[in-house]
Amino acid sequence: MTTQQMLSPLRKAIQKYALIQDGDSVAVGVSGGKDSVTLLKLLGEYRRFSPERFSLAGICVDLGFNGRRANLSGVEKMCEELGARFYVEETDIAQVVFDVRKEKNPCALCSRMRKGALYTAAKRLGANKIALGHHADDLTDTFLLSLFYEGRLSTFSPKSYLSRTDLTLIRPMLFIKEADIKAYAKDLPVNKSACPADNATKRTFVKNTLKTLSEQVPDIREMIFTALIHPERYNLLDGDYTEHFPSCGKNESAE
Repeated sequence: MTTQQMLSPLRKAIQKYALIQDGDSVAVGVSGGKDSVTLLKLLGEYRRFSPERFSLAGICVDLGFNGRRANLSGVEKMCEELGARFYVEETDIAQVVFDVRKEKNPCALCSRMRKGALYTAAKRLGANKIALGHHADDLTDTFLLSLFYEGRLSTFSPKSYLSRTDLTLIRPMLFIKEADIKAYAKDLPVNKSACPADNATKRTFVKNTLKTLSEQVPDIREMIFTALIHPERYNLLDGDYTEHFPSCGKNESAE
């Protein structure tokens, strides 16, 4: 995948959902993984010719796995080349989640703490928008997570305003497939996740389930994605039917 090929769906999402305006200060939440590093790279390249004038920064919330700090020198160098600021928010979230709290299901707590640290750092840098590396596959996976584990028809939005922090979350890679990101990120400074729960989560289960189903329905992801981005096609029941299904919505969080 070339940068030009990746920028086309990125630009489509930005324009369709008005994700970026003149004067915005956009901070990319950079984990060091393929998704966030790709997003940082693409926004940096998009900014070179975009009709919107905006500033760009990368923020990494370092979780401190194994008591060590992540080596993000490659990402920092990329930011310099893109003319973007780079900031590392050092935390002890990994120690709290895995050593102190010893969470059996660590993802929910880790996610909340990581988001809190990211929002705090973004406000400190003067950002008004935070760009997250969620892509098309994440949209369908999140929908199925909510369906399977919460009994809800729900997924994330392209743009969400957080009134408590006065920040707006944007997801410019909504129309980009994970397979394309994997191909593109091969030449980027991507760090392997140090999380001990990596590839052992509910999200991984959903991905594997879809992979199995795709053997019978090859375009299953495209069908779910299309249904989600076209609300005018929704045809769902109205009213409260929980009396007939009392267990619905009582499962643990899908985070």
